[in-house]
Amino acid sequence: MENQRESSKHKIKISRRDFMGAAAAVAAFTFVPKRVMAGSASNKLNIAGIGVGGRGASDLKALESENIVALCDVDLDRAKGTIKKHPNAKLYRDFRIMLDKEAGNIDAVVIGAPDHIHAPAAIRAMKMGKHVYCEKPMAHTIFEAREMARVARETGVVTQMGNQGHAGEGLRLYKEYIQAGAIGKVKEVHVWSDRAGTPDKAWWPQGVTAPKGSEPVPETMDWDLWLGPAKWRPYNSAYAPFKWRGWFDFGCGALGDMAVHNADPAFFALDLDAPIAVEAETDEVNNDTFPIWNIIHYYFPARGARPAVKMTWYDGAKLPPRPADLDEGLKLGSNGILFVGENGSLLGGSHAGTPRIIPEAKRKAYGKPPETLPRSPGHHQEWAEACKAGKPEDAKSGFWYAGPFTEALLVGNLAVRLKKRVEWDSKAMRSPNCPEADNYITKFYRAGWRL
Repeated sequence: MENQRESSKHKIKISRRDFMGAAAAVAAFTFVPKRVMAGSASNKLNIAGIGVGGRGASDLKALESENIVALCDVDLDRAKGTIKKHPNAKLYRDFRIMLDKEAGNIDAVVIGAPDHIHAPAAIRAMKMGKHVYCEKPMAHTIFEAREMARVARETGVVTQMGNQGHAGEGLRLYKEYIQAGAIGKVKEVHVWSDRAGTPDKAWWPQGVTAPKGSEPVPETMDWDLWLGPAKWRPYNSAYAPFKWRGWFDFGCGALGDMAVHNADPAFFALDLDAPIAVEAETDEVNNDTFPIWNIIHYYFPARGARPAVKMTWYDGAKLPPRPADLDEGLKLGSNGILFVGENGSLLGGSHAGTPRIIPEAKRKAYGKPPETLPRSPGHHQEWAEACKAGKPEDAKSGFWYAGPFTEALLVGNLAVRLKKRVEWDSKAMRSPNCPEADNYITKFYRAGWRL
């Protein structure tokens, strides 16, 4: 195929000049979106789904009170439950064709495809004036996160990244505890997940190299469309339908899967922006997949009255040191976050779950902090309501928030790939001490899939 031939002619290495040229080309785009909702007669959004098995199916289920009018998936077997549930929705394999044909019939898209598809699908939809809900992580690369946030801002569409805990009570309690000074100033945060790990305990393969040879492509799958912008490789069940997260070309590893959930309280409560440096301790690193485990240290400068913060991420079942003030018999858990303050600690589980002051005696003595933040009607509902009102800021995990958050997290993967300390200049979107990081800030795109 033409795309296969093209992929063999290009190397992954991308020069600084090519990278900045691509950025300039995208930046030249200007668009004024259409404001009339296709589903305005019923006051419901007309929604199209891109990647409607797995997480995409869950997102559409949460939005089933709206009109689900079109579905797109490259794997009809994985999507069969959603297809059966929405028999009147038009069915497509290629989201580019769907967006072109359904442009006048849809108001919004929900993207549940793998990470490497997020930016091409979201940017194309936003440029057409469509609101976008995109599963986490928001983007596959730092450059994509920056571009997605920019296009969302310029088009004025409503966006949301799928970190469901951002709408929860727990996230607000973290900030209210810290604003109230319950544990004093925070200079240290630990965040962890059990994702990845050794092959016998792994959620998906990491620390492995690309399989040799190929397997027959399942009859229900269009493998070329599944690859999308990624360089061509033969089909193997080691990649799809589920095991793609650990492969550099398709996913962002455990960091992309769970830091978006578990580190969200740190970014929200401490008003973190971009790190100024990252360092990583890892298992063996190869050219195909993320390591079996990572420990990544992020260094954030002081901001206003908030002191400098060091945040450490652990995956592959690695854990932070047990806090001295954690009561005997209590465990950190397999996923969570720990804020270490001058006068105590705040501990919580995954997905911005309800936090608790430790030790237990201090928690009982303090009680709950004053309620100062508005509560959410629900993660998917707030996005739908914001779409109807045309108010991007009302979707609290919109790309205006999720873009910088995703960028900051993905800087950590630079240290993993380069095996060295990476200084980071967010404004210039480059590393002053690691020019080779340019090759991982953006990536190769096959023809027909470029942003």
